[in-house]
Amino acid sequence: MTKSSNAGTVREDGPGASDAARASGRWNWSWLRVTGSVGPLGIATAVLWLSIIVLLPLAALTVTSFEDGWSGFWDAVTAPAALDSLRITVLVSVVVAVINVVMGTLIAWVLVRDRFPGKGVVNALIDLPFALPTIVASIVLLSLYGPQSPVDIHLNATQPGLVVALAFVTLPFVVRSVQPVLIEADREVEQAALSLGANNWTTFRRIVLPALTPAIISGGGLAFARAIGEYGSVVLIGGAIPRKTEMASQYIQKQIEIDRPVNAAAVSVALLAISFATLLVLRLLAERSARKEQATR
Repeated sequence: MTKSSNAGTVREDGPGASDAARASGRWNWSWLRVTGSVGPLGIATAVLWLSIIVLLPLAALTVTSFEDGWSGFWDAVTAPAALDSLRITVLVSVVVAVINVVMGTLIAWVLVRDRFPGKGVVNALIDLPFALPTIVASIVLLSLYGPQSPVDIHLNATQPGLVVALAFVTLPFVVRSVQPVLIEADREVEQAALSLGANNWTTFRRIVLPALTPAIISGGGLAFARAIGEYGSVVLIGGAIPRKTEMASQYIQKQIEIDRPVNAAAVSVALLAISFATLLVLRLLAERSARKEQATR
């Protein structure tokens, strides 16, 4: 505890200063700035909000999915139509994630390393899928690639149409994950490699790509997890043809419409499990990468 006198005023710092502050009729919050803690009330508020927004809905969904017991849950998830919708969803999401890894990295590279007119506009457009309602994207894609396509490209009710729709809504993930890493990259190492005779591809593969790999994996994983549960962007362009273009989200809606909420909840839990496993793996990879970076310092 430290006491200082200034014009007859006594100030006490530290966690034990609260009693003295009450006695003097004023509070001193310097101990809070030092510890950075929000206290039990802040922790309780955060847990309560997380419970209301995330935990309670997930718990209710899980309980609903098991209303008919484990056998009912398993039958709902392994029904042929459900398995086909899950297979199509995972397959298309993997393809979209791979496309985003390649094209998102390229776009991030262009935005960071190149200069061209309208660069600021392009940079702002990257975030447009976050702000645009996904159903609007489906309408636009249907008018562009549907039966009346002005460019004579017909992707309506096809899996390539699903890929295009999901690639649109997941584009920002890889770009925004890779961009900061490229901005902070040490250009002198690349210049040294070039000066020693390495070509551009070798420099990228041996120096730049290893530094970008954690960000690329993270962005691709987030794009995959986002595509798994997407509905709005595929609802029109996809056509929802059973066992061909019906995504899991569309199958869930169909189960709700025919009054089978348990089946819908079961498939929803399966999607949640896939997304959670993806995010958990990304988290573990990020921690492993951070430990390796600290070990090399």
